[in-house]
Amino acid sequence: MYHSWLDRWDERRARRGEEGKERTALVLDAERAFPGAEKITSLEEFCVLADHAVGGSAIFDCPEGGDQGFERQGEWLKFPSDISTDVEENNIVWAKIADSGSFDRALVIFHHWNASSRNRQIASFFSKRGITVVEIAMPYHFERSRPGSLHADYMLSANLGRTIQSVRQAVLDGRKLIRWLKREGYRDISILGMSLGSWVAGLIAAHEPAVSKASLFLTAGSLADMVWTGRATRAIRDSLEPEIDLTDLRRAWRPLNLENYAHRLARPGLALHVVLAKRDKVVLPELSESFMQKLKDTGAPPNILELNCGHYSLAMPPYILLAGLSLKRFLSSPDKGRRT
Repeated sequence: MYHSWLDRWDERRARRGEEGKERTALVLDAERAFPGAEKITSLEEFCVLADHAVGGSAIFDCPEGGDQGFERQGEWLKFPSDISTDVEENNIVWAKIADSGSFDRALVIFHHWNASSRNRQIASFFSKRGITVVEIAMPYHFERSRPGSLHADYMLSANLGRTIQSVRQAVLDGRKLIRWLKREGYRDISILGMSLGSWVAGLIAAHEPAVSKASLFLTAGSLADMVWTGRATRAIRDSLEPEIDLTDLRRAWRPLNLENYAHRLARPGLALHVVLAKRDKVVLPELSESFMQKLKDTGAPPNILELNCGHYSLAMPPYILLAGLSLKRFLSSPDKGRRT
């Protein structure tokens, strides 16, 4: 009875999330994803570039000399993004800092898609326990929102190139912030990603050696499969399906598939923690299981907590308390679970 009620609660929450999401046309927009690709006009050409991007893995490399322009005022930090978009507000990155009074540990949080507020309770909890918490705004969210938009439709959409650009921008912004924290003197830096934020956090962990721990909530490997099958992205699938199938979408968004970087997530010195929801209709459990197996196969076995709730009901007691305690244990044990 309780779990049937929980499923209905998740479905009502998903329906509210659909408000304002409209069907749009598929757009390649290759130059946004791959600078210099303005002549790319076919899906096959786009997919070839995506294949090459994964092979070289330079797509998430940080530009030289991009560590300037940081301004801190109280609990707020802002700095210019290394990727310039046609939305001026999106080109300045904002982060909110909950100081712990110690430079021993810092936790950078990457929120979920269409988040309407930051995680004040998480920030307060960990900052009182010696971990400085930094909540970054991902592209087109919070202070970076596109004027007039009802949700962060530019972060994840049927525009294939812009979606890659947005995730890449989120990764580069996160890496830039982490380098700033290192220069400020923070010794141990961890990251936490939630839902879409877990893809960003996972890509950062795979490419940023300064990250020692990564906790991924409600995650999987293939972003294409998540969008195609997930309850929260039906409007995007409806936009894509008349013009592209799942096989081609997987190729087009191959640079965003965490499974392609599993070997990097197995690097020495990185510990992984994952929280999954067994009743998830947004990130289907079979997609998460495939990613977990890939991590195990490459020698990067994560510390996994599976809870019998849905995607949205993870935020409800007792599930959020169990997830929080598991995260606390993970972050508070500097040596346990770390591969050397």
